[in-house]
Amino acid sequence: MEFTEFVPDKFTAYTPSMEFTEFVPDKFTAYTPSMEFTVFVPDKFTAYTPSMELTQQAVLILKEPTAKKVKVIIVDDSALIRALLNEVLASDERIDVVGCACDPYEARELIKQRSPDVITLDIEMPRMNGIAFLKNLMRLRPMPVVMISTLTQEGAPATLEALELGAVDFVPKPKDEGGAALARYAHVIIQKVLCAATANISARAELSEDQSIQTREEFKLIGSKNRLSPGFICAIGASTGGTEAIKEVVGALPECSPPVVAAQHIPAVFSTSFARRLDQNSAVSVFEAEHGQKVENGCVYIAPGDAHLRLKRVGEQYVCQLSQDDPINRHRPSVEALFDSVAQCAGSKAIGVLLTGMGSDGAQALLRMKQIGAMTVAQDQDSSVVWGMPGAAVKLGAADKILSLDKVARYILTQAFH
Repeated sequence: MEFTEFVPDKFTAYTPSMEFTEFVPDKFTAYTPSMEFTVFVPDKFTAYTPSMELTQQAVLILKEPTAKKVKVIIVDDSALIRALLNEVLASDERIDVVGCACDPYEARELIKQRSPDVITLDIEMPRMNGIAFLKNLMRLRPMPVVMISTLTQEGAPATLEALELGAVDFVPKPKDEGGAALARYAHVIIQKVLCAATANISARAELSEDQSIQTREEFKLIGSKNRLSPGFICAIGASTGGTEAIKEVVGALPECSPPVVAAQHIPAVFSTSFARRLDQNSAVSVFEAEHGQKVENGCVYIAPGDAHLRLKRVGEQYVCQLSQDDPINRHRPSVEALFDSVAQCAGSKAIGVLLTGMGSDGAQALLRMKQIGAMTVAQDQDSSVVWGMPGAAVKLGAADKILSLDKVARYILTQAFH
């Protein structure tokens, strides 16, 4: 069949071999065979079918496809929590809660029957806890999981272990609060569930401990054969998927590495455990940053949850500065705050690295680092759990290098030594 389609001041005969653009006011859209169209003939809309003959008076108008809902299964032993999560998630038209389970055994059957896109999973449950179930799930049927966690210092290690096992993200348990508090909670968990549905869970492969040691030994040679550039410093920013991404980068660094300052979006009660966990698995010394702490070679400083970490220069010495001023890009700690301070203090002696994460925090600041002569890196899409922050940086042209996660540590060291 041959038909004509309308572009302002131009009629074009369509043939199957041509790629055409269809016009909707202020919008051109490339045609693909899967698109649905309605046909406009003056004062009339008609669904297009291949048997129709279209004239020069016809305009093809793209019908927006109905978005597929994200199917969610809620797994929690508390009937109250299940009800609250169900109410919150079901309030968003993009989400379809297809089942609730009171324990992992019931969840296993629901998963087989309903094939969810995302699971929300409690950690503490009878019969089998969430960590054991997650371990089995990621081995047998990997899928995006958002952990429902108790925001306490005692609960932090289990949540970090869940992220290590492959959970995409975590949120606190909901409280039976009304009004503004519940609305804020609803916004957070809805965004995290929708983000999890698009997460790249195949990016979870990580180095074994033996491989990390081997890599560190190899990287030591870079330091032994070269001299560390005076004043060189690395700044890292991350969000969703970032705890494991930072762990892989920091775990590969040898003791002779340049100093690293890092901002990871994380709650206050978790940052201490995160820093301690990194320290136990790294050759470098890892600290939760303290106000006024001197920045030394061979050390990594993690921003505390709920505090901005900035760098200050005192003579030839870098010093950590913490503050409780307003969130930036909705976050405290903010990657933007850290990167801007590093750019101001270190200039071209710095390298900024933006790793996996939802949103765009740090992207504009990475561009500013590049503009003053610092080296800049964005994690590539294939190795990112969520290519939000690094993707935003790439779109801005802020990244000198776009690297897979396993190449980031090597690049930092090759730039630090000369």
